[in-house]
Amino acid sequence: MRVPGAAAFIAAMAFVALGGSSAIAAKSTPDPAPAKTEAAKPLPPGLDPEANPDPYPSTYRPTPSPMVAIINADILDASAPEIPRGTLLMADGKIVAVGPAVAVPEGAKVIDAKGRTVTPGLIDPHSHLGVYPSPQVEAMSDGNEATDPNTAQVWAEHSIWPQDPGFQHALAGGVTSLQILPGSANLFGGRSAIIKNVWSDTAQGMKFPGAPYGLKMACGENPKRVYGSKGRAPSTNMGNVAGYRAAWIRARDYKRKWDDYRAKVTRGEKADPPLRDLQLDTLVGVLEGKIRIQNHCYRADEMAQMIDISHEFGFHITAFHHATESYKIAALLKREGICSVTWAEWFGFKMESFDAIEENDAILQRAGACVTLSSDDENLIQHLNVEAALAMAAGNRAGLAITRPEAMAWISLNPAKVLAIEDKTGSLTPGKMADVVIWSGDPFSVYSVADQVYIDGNLAWDVRDPVYPPKSDFMLGQPAAIAIAGGAS
Repeated sequence: MRVPGAAAFIAAMAFVALGGSSAIAAKSTPDPAPAKTEAAKPLPPGLDPEANPDPYPSTYRPTPSPMVAIINADILDASAPEIPRGTLLMADGKIVAVGPAVAVPEGAKVIDAKGRTVTPGLIDPHSHLGVYPSPQVEAMSDGNEATDPNTAQVWAEHSIWPQDPGFQHALAGGVTSLQILPGSANLFGGRSAIIKNVWSDTAQGMKFPGAPYGLKMACGENPKRVYGSKGRAPSTNMGNVAGYRAAWIRARDYKRKWDDYRAKVTRGEKADPPLRDLQLDTLVGVLEGKIRIQNHCYRADEMAQMIDISHEFGFHITAFHHATESYKIAALLKREGICSVTWAEWFGFKMESFDAIEENDAILQRAGACVTLSSDDENLIQHLNVEAALAMAAGNRAGLAITRPEAMAWISLNPAKVLAIEDKTGSLTPGKMADVVIWSGDPFSVYSVADQVYIDGNLAWDVRDPVYPPKSDFMLGQPAAIAIAGGAS
């Protein structure tokens, strides 16, 4: 039985199997063109943390400086052997040459040191000048935002009072750069500011150009005392640790959301950005290696716990501050590349400082770990050279043979490393900033003072010239006030 049209059907199938005619192929539907994607519009100002990572930049610009040659100087550097009766040449704000036989160019201003000692400018990596200024009154007490255990969103520079007379007193002690930290009431205290010890009407005019931010953290007694007394967490060490971990968990999640958003934008996909969080911006800066952890911590066991937390969440601790028990874990600190920012003699003023020893710095030095000295005090900052002398003497009495350049590194080059400015200052290496001190005698003598201090090649302090340094506005009226008070009595 034949099916009507069967032959035609079979022929058509064969035709299709062979690919069909060009006419039929031409009628086939072409592949759709790829969809056009529009470039993502930038977020409104202030909503993208990466759009303006430095919203409060340094406005400090060194003034032009003359060529100066300091001759007949005993040169004590942190990174080289001492040079007796040497010459230091500086020009255009930089160290040009240092040595026993440096030629003095024609036209240079020559200063005959007559055997006095020349060193790098001193650096204090732990100061509260400006945020806890003099006079110490409640109206000016701006160093601790003690309203929450985590205040990583606050920045110390927004509390600095440039009129603090303490800056001039520190300059008289040879301090040319310093790190201003928030206090230690909180688990996360906020960002630090690194400044040059120069006169300015604004904090931005003092900020060290290009220096990274630090994040002040605190472990131990302070946070649990402050918040335990308010009936809230943390009130114990385990509460402290739980607080750190919870904060880093939120920071990791915040970073993931921003990374996902940016990946979608890169692919041309529609995406909604996360809501910006200033607190988490700072913590993410740490996770990305842009912000350095400056961790207040006394006890060895607590330092080890903080190291474990850093491993858990993938960040690095730059320095433990105060660190009175660092000598107990010197090998661990060396392995982790963590510096200890210490004192020479402070101990026993609370339980966590009870095991402090005078040989702490020397033991760390001989173990190959990084160590620096600091003040944490508006008076001690005027005598960092004496702090170094005390710590060196304690080490030498213990047979640890600390050299003078090593002790000088504790107050110059090593703190520069803590602040990540060692490529710019901290030693008398040619090419670095001409931050230089001429001492009246041996800087490790209690009888010596800073005769002259240069910052970026400019004379900033001269003990014999009342013009230096400029007086703060706050101090200008003080002699008159004292005279009036004296007359009234």
